[in-house]
Amino acid sequence: MSTSTLTETPAGLRLRRRLLRGLPWLVVRQHRTALACILGLTVLGALWIVYQRHELVQLLDAAGWPEKEVRHAVDDTRGYGYTTALLGGLPLLLALFIGAPLIAGDRENGTVQLVTTQSVTRRQWLIAKLGLAYTLALVSGLVLSAVFTWWWEPHRSFFLSQWIEGPVFDNTGPVLPAMLLFMTAAGITIGTLVRRVLPAMVVTFLFTVMAGFVWDEFRVLLGSTRMFTYPLDTELPARFAESYEVDRWVGNANGELFGWGTCAEATEKAQNACMKEHGIINSVIEYIDYDQMAAMQWTAAGILLAGTAILTAFVLWRVSRRPL
Repeated sequence: MSTSTLTETPAGLRLRRRLLRGLPWLVVRQHRTALACILGLTVLGALWIVYQRHELVQLLDAAGWPEKEVRHAVDDTRGYGYTTALLGGLPLLLALFIGAPLIAGDRENGTVQLVTTQSVTRRQWLIAKLGLAYTLALVSGLVLSAVFTWWWEPHRSFFLSQWIEGPVFDNTGPVLPAMLLFMTAAGITIGTLVRRVLPAMVVTFLFTVMAGFVWDEFRVLLGSTRMFTYPLDTELPARFAESYEVDRWVGNANGELFGWGTCAEATEKAQNACMKEHGIINSVIEYIDYDQMAAMQWTAAGILLAGTAILTAFVLWRVSRRPL
């Protein structure tokens, strides 16, 4: 019998060892459950969105769209509800189950002391941990954002959610990957400061919820509002169908603006007298046009990525300066 069979290494095993060895292999193995869950959600979510788009395309083709007008609301379907729930909850999942325990778990269990005494420096350990978390967030965000944009972009007229609202704005283009990176970095930072897994997860949950409320208010500030004046009691031109209305007034020929309810009197006679007194002849809207969406999204992504860089730098400084 030849002894070569005892010493030869299967090609698949050699390839696996080349792809993942040492500290990266240890980090992946340590977080393999959370890693498998997030990647599984990403794959299933992407397949679900592809299926939903296929269903919509079939429905529209059968109805003769775009040659014929079709009335359909994607937001009313159960599939859309599942999709937005997944995409809206993913930042929280990454922050809670990847970010918060990443450093805090090793400190609480003493794993970091063991690893850093095995010819691995503290910085190498930290880079390996951050690399895994950020790669997972980036890959998941890019995949889901790409397929959701592919579903929404050509069929946006069938979505009731406006382009500036969270279900669309935060889940298309570069915003979702940047959001996942930032929330993951926030979870890591909180875990680094708190040093215990369960308290870190609680604080991360509260931070994520509060950040969501702040972000909803901040999103509109990313755009530059414009004004449009048109005659009172006439329809707003169709070209504003995709514009987001920030506020609305009534105005006179001199350009003075009054609140929409300024002449909301009890009788028509009193209302007409009020309008005559103020010279109100126009409706005025303040709006953000759809053509600003791309610039607003890249601005939002830039802010989130800057926040991620700041938090990462703080974690690197904190871990390198403080005892483990």
